[in-house]
Amino acid sequence: MFKILLMGNPNVGKSVVFSRLTGANVVVSNYPGTTVDYTKGYTKIGGEEVEVIDVPGTFSLEPKDVAEEIALRMLKEEKPDLIIDVIDATKLERGLYLAFEIMEKFNYPLIIDLNMWDIAVGKGIEIDLKKLREILGIPVIPTVAISGEGIKELADMERIKKVIMTKEKKSMNEHLREILRRIKDEEVVKDKDG
Repeated sequence: MFKILLMGNPNVGKSVVFSRLTGANVVVSNYPGTTVDYTKGYTKIGGEEVEVIDVPGTFSLEPKDVAEEIALRMLKEEKPDLIIDVIDATKLERGLYLAFEIMEKFNYPLIIDLNMWDIAVGKGIEIDLKKLREILGIPVIPTVAISGEGIKELADMERIKKVIMTKEKKSMNEHLREILRRIKDEEVVKDKDG
């Protein structure tokens, strides 16, 4: 069975993405010894059994509260086959900070879910997906979880297996500054309002 962790900052629509992926087959639990909830669900993607875990929202892998401590512990203990990092498309830079930490500190395959894509478009924010994918070297999928737009692409088992199979054992540390520089220099994000 594949195991996917859904990670991301608080209030990025991660739980809605979780619901879209798993439907009603879910279990809500407290992390042992805490009052912090996490949700676990099961689904089939491309005929494969998949366990999806909605990790408590966190801004960083350097915890500042109990929920963030639990998110870090789950990342270490669950040993996922894949992480889907759900990012608010209107706050790309803030969301990428967590993605970079995951890349730097762990060797888990990663897919970026740019959720709230419709809101970003409505605010005049243009994100060059092709450039962002090229620079990061991982899949970046725009979604509108509330309507289900993009969820089918996010749950593409062929893409998931490809990401899992092609993940190289390497540290992203030396590449992070270059990635950030390229995102800024190549104008991956353009905000029409300033």
